[in-house]
Amino acid sequence: MNSKNYRLFLTLILLLATPQDVKAEKCLFVSSYHQGYDWADGIEDGVRQILIGQCEFKQINMDTKRNKSEEYKTAKALEVKDFIDQWKPDVVVVADDNASKYLVKPYFRNSDLPFVFCGINWTVAEYGYPYENATGMIEVAPIQQMYELIKSVKPQATVAYYVAADTLTEEKSFYRYQRAAKKYNIRLVNKLSKSLLEWQQAFQEGQDADFIILGTKSGINDWDDELAYAKVKETGRVLSLTAYEWMVQYTILGMTKVPQEQGIWAAKVALEILAGAQPRSIPIIPNQQWDMLINASLLQSSHVTLPESFLIKSKKVYVTE
Repeated sequence: MNSKNYRLFLTLILLLATPQDVKAEKCLFVSSYHQGYDWADGIEDGVRQILIGQCEFKQINMDTKRNKSEEYKTAKALEVKDFIDQWKPDVVVVADDNASKYLVKPYFRNSDLPFVFCGINWTVAEYGYPYENATGMIEVAPIQQMYELIKSVKPQATVAYYVAADTLTEEKSFYRYQRAAKKYNIRLVNKLSKSLLEWQQAFQEGQDADFIILGTKSGINDWDDELAYAKVKETGRVLSLTAYEWMVQYTILGMTKVPQEQGIWAAKVALEILAGAQPRSIPIIPNQQWDMLINASLLQSSHVTLPESFLIKSKKVYVTE
C-alpha cells in the first residue's frame, strides 16, 4: 500500500470509529458550597474557563454552607464518593475546606486518583496535606497589608471589631486576624453573628472602635442586602475594611481576594496532571492576587478621610440605592 492510500485508509478508520473508541479524559469539579455564593461562583468561573472543552467535565455542589449539620456533610461526602467510584474521573478539583475535610481526607488520601484543591483557608495542616495524590492552592487574606494600611490612615488605632457570620471558616479567620493584630498593638473584638439582627447590632457597636473588619455574610440565613446596607449607611462613621469583594458593598475599603485565581490555577494544574505530572511534584502555594477597592458611596456618607494617594490607585465602587 503506497503512502497516499495509507493516509486514506487511516482517515477512513477515524471516520468509522464510534464515540466509544475515543476516550475523553474526565474532569470532576466538587464545590463545597452552592451556586449563588459569590466566592464559590468565582472559583467555578475560573475552573470552567480552563477545563471546558479540554475534558469531559462534570460538577457537584456539596451545599455545605447552607446545610451545616455534621450528618448532612458526611452523607453528602459519601454521595460524592459513590459518584466518583461509578463515574471514575481522571482528575478531581475540589474547592474550599469541606470537600477536603469530608471527602478527600477520609476516602481518597494517598489513593491512585489525583486531586487538586483550592480555596482552603489559611492552612492545610488539619487535613494532612500534602498527599501523594494531591496538591493545591490555599486561600489567605492580605492581613498584614490591611493592618499596615490602617496604621497609615489611623496610627492611633488600638481597638477593632471583627464582624462576620458565625461559621467555622470565619472563626478560623478571626483568630488569624487577632494574632496579627497584636503585632500592631490592636485589640480585635470577636463579633460573629448568627442572624442579621446580631450582625446589625455588632456593626453599630463597632462604631465605638477605631475600625471594623467585615468577614463574609455567608452563613447568616436571614440575610437581607437592603436591610444590611441601610444599617451601614445610617450608622457607619468609622473606617471599615473587608477581604471579600462581595462585602465591599458594606465597607469603605476592600483588599479583596480574587476567587477566579484559585479556580484558574487549580484547573491548569489538573491539566498538567492529565498530561503526566505527579501531584506530589507540584508545590502547595498561597494565592498571590488581590484588588484594592473603595466604596465611594459609603466613604462619602461616613465622612472618613483617606489619603489622596490611596484614592488615586484604588478602584471605585458605587452602590446604587
